[in-house]
Amino acid sequence: MKVCGIEIKGSEAIIAVASLDGTALSHVALNTKKIALDDDDEAANVKVFAAQVASFVRENSVDRIVIKKRSKKGEFAGGPTTFKIEGVFQLLENCEVTLLSPQTINAQAKKHNFELPGTLNKYQHEAYKAACSALMKK
Repeated sequence: MKVCGIEIKGSEAIIAVASLDGTALSHVALNTKKIALDDDDEAANVKVFAAQVASFVRENSVDRIVIKKRSKKGEFAGGPTTFKIEGVFQLLENCEVTLLSPQTINAQAKKHNFELPGTLNKYQHEAYKAACSALMKK
């Protein structure tokens, strides 16, 4: 099973795909590492972003997406654009979308000691941990 982990930062969805073969986690290296939403005030841009996301999911046979949850209020609250991006992912057809809290992701990472492969860029680490957490959590 392939799980796509996503961390939303600013106006970008940072992507990392992980797969589980028996008990071995592995990174699925893809060309697409992030998808950006430019000027979310324009409906046309949001539609283009939604089309890019749908095409990414279809082309890479992703059956499950896990998004690292952002705070809705407080000092580290996510901005309005991040919630718009999250909504686009949640509206995807034929794809299960789950939100995982940072605490859950960190607890799973500590419990299973996820190894961060060299094929990942540093900015993809949180997205990869989210994908691995979903695979191990069951």
